[in-house]
Amino acid sequence: MNNLLKNAKKTFNEYPRAFWTYNVIVFIDLLGGFMLYPFFALYLTQKFDINMATVGILFAIFSITGFVGSALGGALTDRMGRKGVIIASLILSSVSALGMGFAPSIGWFVAVTVIVGTMSSIGGPAREAVVADLLPEDKRAEGYGINRVVFNLAVIIAPPIAGLLIANSYLTLFVVDAVISLIAATVVLVALPETKPAADPDAVPETMQESFSGYLEVFKNTPFILFIGVTILMTLVYMNMNSTLGVFLRDYRGIPEIGFGALLSINALIVVALQFWVTRRLERFKPLAMMALGSFLYAIGFAIYGFVEGMTLFIMAMVIITVGEMVVAPFQQALVASFAPEEMRGRYMAVSGMTWGIAFMVGPYFAGLLLDSPNANVLWYISGFIGLLATFGFLALNKMHNPDPIIETVAVSAD
Repeated sequence: MNNLLKNAKKTFNEYPRAFWTYNVIVFIDLLGGFMLYPFFALYLTQKFDINMATVGILFAIFSITGFVGSALGGALTDRMGRKGVIIASLILSSVSALGMGFAPSIGWFVAVTVIVGTMSSIGGPAREAVVADLLPEDKRAEGYGINRVVFNLAVIIAPPIAGLLIANSYLTLFVVDAVISLIAATVVLVALPETKPAADPDAVPETMQESFSGYLEVFKNTPFILFIGVTILMTLVYMNMNSTLGVFLRDYRGIPEIGFGALLSINALIVVALQFWVTRRLERFKPLAMMALGSFLYAIGFAIYGFVEGMTLFIMAMVIITVGEMVVAPFQQALVASFAPEEMRGRYMAVSGMTWGIAFMVGPYFAGLLLDSPNANVLWYISGFIGLLATFGFLALNKMHNPDPIIETVAVSAD
């Protein structure tokens, strides 16, 4: 026990105080989000009596608005700093949650999403940039790994609370999410310092037009854009976790919402218990090779759902997916940060957000069509195939930029 406490204290002291403050803010915000987000498709199908293909169209709308908001946020983050953008996004997220919860019809729901949802998405690039601002390059993979632990702590705690709130009404979820966003905004205002690196005093400040035109420079970075393209393929597979998997298990395997919540909790518990340990042992390997390994595990894990029945095998598939997630997550954003010049970090993070935006723009719609088809299992066969394409894509990128063997032989010592 004493050794455990000593190791925890040592790890804590390896990172600046602002990094831990940031993680507290992330936890507070995600606690509200994960009361709502995993049950979103279930809520939409129940309240508005729509099929999964229509839910897919709604996810596409969310993605488009999120992409627009993220692009705006990336430019504002590089121009104005991180703190103010994060606060504004949290306040607008609170308004968005209330608007969606009280929407009397699907038309009102879409209107709120388009108008307020766009602006509430501006904080994504700023949040991602904070970690890169605070940590040196050799600590970023671990830092993003810690973010994943915090992320999954919220996942563990949120679903049981959400289950209690759903027993009252889904509206309660939206109200609680709105309140939590305001609490997070207050903590940012009071406790988080501005992390934007100081500009060269002799440099001429960018105009707003120059800030947006900077995206052209991002898209000229061919290795980065190829990385984004392959990551989109990988994300098309993983997005099923938060869109179609819960509905599939409920409608085609007889697993109620509480069973799906249990699978999410298992995923989160494994990440919390093992993510930091896994990250420290994988950081010696080439990041793109690790992305390939994670994508392969996604392909296997999601494909399994098309072949098996029974909660035990569903848990096995979730464990495989979770291991893939622990491999991918620390390296993905660290790779993005390594591509980005310091003064363009927000815009690179915004373009990185396209991996989710594009995946959710097209993925849930086509996944919904497959789920509504005569053989819903086809969704998981195709997901496995796309995951394999992503695997080979990352291996190809690794070979292009690392002519040595794909995975180096290293001596991994126990820490």
